[in-house]
Amino acid sequence: MSHVEEDHEGTRRDFLYYATAGAGAVTAGAAIWPLVNQMNPSADVLALSSIRVDVSAIEPGTQLTVKWLGKPVFIRRRTADEIEAAQAVDLADLPDNDARNENLPNGGDGDDGNRFLPPPPGAEGAAAGEWLVMMGVCTHLGCVPLGDAGDFGGWFCPCHGSHYDTSGRIRKGPAPTNLPVPVAEFVDETTILLG
Repeated sequence: MSHVEEDHEGTRRDFLYYATAGAGAVTAGAAIWPLVNQMNPSADVLALSSIRVDVSAIEPGTQLTVKWLGKPVFIRRRTADEIEAAQAVDLADLPDNDARNENLPNGGDGDDGNRFLPPPPGAEGAAAGEWLVMMGVCTHLGCVPLGDAGDFGGWFCPCHGSHYDTSGRIRKGPAPTNLPVPVAEFVDETTILLG
């Protein structure tokens, strides 16, 4: 066998190795892609990545619960007494002194002023702190707390006894953190945009 034929043989062998490896990579990719793709959010979840909520019918002292991204969200219109009770809390009494507010770029402490939604634009006479928007999932094991309940007049989780105050801050029980405040804003006087 001549030197030229050996080079030719090597080239054919190399080609077969590369072709086999390429076919194997394509086959592995085709087999793995459905497994990876199924972890992406479904179309209905993506469609609900932001929702608009009409809050015109919510009276002071009541709340609306909406479903967003598969979880409940509490939208509460607080009374002056609820706001006053939340603002009177000494931050040293809070088990979790973090605002847990995604609307604050640098975080903040658990002060009530860092937890509520600013009044809607152009809302004449709206009380600061009147609107509270929070994820309605207990931070202990994911149960849904009951409103207007518990030792602090806010929310009570019936699963394991966590008590939240009128600002959604954990005050007693096994929950480790305050109820989180999602990204939310008023887009007009009666509509809140979540997400």
